[in-house]
Amino acid sequence: MEKLTISKIEHTKIGIISLNSQKNLNALSKALIDEIIGILEDFKTKKITCVILKAEPNKHKVWSAGHDIKELPVSGRDPLGYYDQLETLLRAIQKFPAPVIASIHGSVWGGACDLIMTCDIVVGDLSSSFAITPVKIGIPYNASGISHFINRIGLNQAKEMFFTAKPIHSELALEWGIINRIVRDEELDNYVMDMALNITKHSPLSIEVIKEQFRILTNAYPISPEAFERIQGLRQKVYESEDYQEGINAFLEKRPPDFKGK
Repeated sequence: MEKLTISKIEHTKIGIISLNSQKNLNALSKALIDEIIGILEDFKTKKITCVILKAEPNKHKVWSAGHDIKELPVSGRDPLGYYDQLETLLRAIQKFPAPVIASIHGSVWGGACDLIMTCDIVVGDLSSSFAITPVKIGIPYNASGISHFINRIGLNQAKEMFFTAKPIHSELALEWGIINRIVRDEELDNYVMDMALNITKHSPLSIEVIKEQFRILTNAYPISPEAFERIQGLRQKVYESEDYQEGINAFLEKRPPDFKGK
């Protein structure tokens, strides 16, 4: 049976998680996410002071295909609820007490793009690209996920990514702030490792506290109970719709969706 992830420790302070589910292009299935979260918990126990999140190269040059569409609920239930697996993983990344560096070779799709947005630092090579694609399937993306994009790249760019669902390639991704650095494909692993080694030389307590302050400050959006309830109502309108079920059916049947707007 193919391993979903590979983890190892380098220089006793760096933890590496490498996605390696080749058959489904590293889609974020419940099994894969559970394994990543378990590894993060193990790293926390070992007091790892920097984590590298990467993917083993594949012939399709896909870092991750995003949500495992086959595991999305049928119409009538929120596909991105607070306790769903992807949301749990995003919080685990944000709350991990050390920096998480995403090392990107290839394309990043859907929920995996949100995962990248929650990592502390993102380094990509020239093959890297990023697309957030809920509108292709009819998924009502959640408020916390949208805020991840606004926080990282700003309102205008976030709207363009969500509304067009088109991939943003490496140079524009750097300009927008999706990634911190672009390096040559053959230099990616060494560059990210050097960055991680540099981080491990500094005070882990200081970094932990600063990272938590970043998390608190970027989540400090004032919102009234009425506005929150309206957001939930708007999202419910979508995941109970015919379009939502049509989007899933079309994906599974490998055909273009025929959305009716109802």
